[in-house]
Amino acid sequence: MASLIERRDFLFNLAGQTSHLDSMTDPLTDLNINAAAQLSILEACRLHNSGVKIIFASTRQLYGRPQYLPVDEKHPINPIDVNGINKLAGEWYHLLYNSAYKIRACALRLTNTYGPGMRVKDGRQTFLGVWIRNLIEGKPIQVFGDGRQRRDFNFIDDVIEALLLTAAAPASEGGVFNLGHSEHISLQELAALLVRLNGGGNYELIAFPADRAAIDIGDYYGNFGKIDKALGWSPQVSLEDGLTRTLEYYRKHHAHYWDSTP
Repeated sequence: MASLIERRDFLFNLAGQTSHLDSMTDPLTDLNINAAAQLSILEACRLHNSGVKIIFASTRQLYGRPQYLPVDEKHPINPIDVNGINKLAGEWYHLLYNSAYKIRACALRLTNTYGPGMRVKDGRQTFLGVWIRNLIEGKPIQVFGDGRQRRDFNFIDDVIEALLLTAAAPASEGGVFNLGHSEHISLQELAALLVRLNGGGNYELIAFPADRAAIDIGDYYGNFGKIDKALGWSPQVSLEDGLTRTLEYYRKHHAHYWDSTP
């Protein structure tokens, strides 16, 4: 790590195990990646480049099932899966090193990030990737439960802009900021929108698998007023535009992201 960190001005720490379900079936691997490895990165910074600024990619999963909407940074922390607990540890390690060792660090609590380049071969990063793959392959989108759960989504360009703004702004140091979007949509509405934008396809409502139901957070959409006020960030890409661009990308390039041969 020392050779990677030395003489760097900024460190965008996006490393993580992202599957909530995997964190429940293999919790120790999740612990190693999302907690222990984060401490190793911070120790490398402390020993070899204490002047670096770190922007940590955290998650809205820390909040668990929302007590009110939209969720702001004052909402109680109550993760409901192993991934959320370990990501919380990783986030707090960064804030501790900011206060104890003056290693400038901040955290962005991401919501559903999507766009060209996201993982689509399985559901280990986002359910939206699997939905897009199914559409392109002519398979139905599977929506768990009644499909009424509401979520918000951030297109990758907006997330990158947030990362760059927090890196450049001293006001972000030691802070935690929600991302989010003013548009929020039920999962059934989202599936119907994707079918329309794709020019065809279908979706189906299926029973919630028991292992997924146990860690589902229900409705979630975030209040991003804090980062808007402090750094001037708000999402610029509409959900329809972002989904259109994402579908176009995977229609052209899906061979590089999954093996679609029978």
